[in-house]
Amino acid sequence: MIRTFRVLALVSLTAVAAACSTDSDSADGNSAEDLTGRTFVSTSVSGTQIPGAGPMVVEFPEDGRISATAGCNRFVGGVDLSEGRVKAPDLASTMMACLPEREGADAWLTTLFDAEPRWSLDGNTFTLTGDDITVSLQDEKVVDPDLPITGTEWVVTSLRPADAVVRSVALENAAPTLTLSDDGTLTGNTGCNEFGGSAEVGDDVILFEPLTMTRAACADPELADIETHVLNVLAGETTYIVQGSSMTLTAANGTDGLEFTAR
Repeated sequence: MIRTFRVLALVSLTAVAAACSTDSDSADGNSAEDLTGRTFVSTSVSGTQIPGAGPMVVEFPEDGRISATAGCNRFVGGVDLSEGRVKAPDLASTMMACLPEREGADAWLTTLFDAEPRWSLDGNTFTLTGDDITVSLQDEKVVDPDLPITGTEWVVTSLRPADAVVRSVALENAAPTLTLSDDGTLTGNTGCNEFGGSAEVGDDVILFEPLTMTRAACADPELADIETHVLNVLAGETTYIVQGSSMTLTAANGTDGLEFTAR
């Protein structure tokens, strides 16, 4: 059975956002505005280590908002960065089961944020200092620069129906792929069948022409569902975002999508 994980809704989001400061500074004089729109990845930890080795990833998608993970579930919500501290008491979390070696990762992250760690920013280095933990993080674009969308073999890691992220053992084993070439051709597989075709790649949009593919029957109903979802996304005008070695495609309906990692 395909397992579906949904992000929990935050309660009183408006109240949380209103409490967040937009002009707060850290102890070293950096403004919280210097963090907005950036993602940082841990490169070293002093003190209690991250169970499963992380990494810890902290994102500031917009003013007054934070997203963080230490290798298992993702925590999202409002954040107040005033007085040089990270204050995020009302984070919501996905509910994904962690791998055994990562079972303590969420508790580790919660402990760090409960301490309202001090933060500082020095160029591309973002530092969090808690009671017994200091985490050094680097800007994701330095650690993991964006790969070119063409010439890279992309492997599907998650399916994205409306309001959900779907992962499964069947998907992991099937490992559907997509490779776009500079000459406008493409190849890949759905986990059951091979396909080929052509596509026009723009700045943030891919226009897929109808695909040609083999017609082998998918022996497992889960594989058939995976194939159907993949083909629905790789049709017509699809938007894409590349971040480091990851890519997300969103279908023309604005809801269905695929998450990839580079092989």
